[in-house]
Amino acid sequence: MGRLGKLPVNIPEGVTATVAGRTVSVAGAKGTLSRAFSSMVKISQTDEGILVEGKGNSKIAKQHQGSTRAHIANMVAGVTEGWKKSLEVSGPGYRAEVKGQDLVLTIGYSHPVIITAPEGVSFSMEKNVITVEGADKEAVGHVSSLVRRSREPNPYTGSGVKYTDEQVRRKVGKQAGKAE
Repeated sequence: MGRLGKLPVNIPEGVTATVAGRTVSVAGAKGTLSRAFSSMVKISQTDEGILVEGKGNSKIAKQHQGSTRAHIANMVAGVTEGWKKSLEVSGPGYRAEVKGQDLVLTIGYSHPVIITAPEGVSFSMEKNVITVEGADKEAVGHVSSLVRRSREPNPYTGSGVKYTDEQVRRKVGKQAGKAE
């Protein structure tokens, strides 16, 4: 089994990273991210990049080492390229529009569903595709899951909000089950 947690996180050109105890701050073109990590790991900055070492030889320390390294790598990728999720709205009369920092969904309820983007996350629309973008991977994933959860895809008609790369398993209706 590979041990990616032992590898240092490379800091590309144009990105500055600072380590202060258990807190790591990364700044780049797309923004600034800061996060405090577990006391089970020791984080240090070297010439090669940011190195994460587990304190002790326990299983939990090794788990924290790998998770911490992955979080730091995601922070670096977020401030350089950013994270993006795309969702598709489909259904009769279903539509979405962006008003400032809010996403207004008209998806079959008696009222519009309004989702406000937190700081660092933005919405954009093109036809029936909603794009959620930001530097923080967790925030982008959370907001996109809130959008999808507002009206999950119907397995019979396929209408609702789904990720663009998601396959909705369609069920057979009542009439197809009868054999006469």
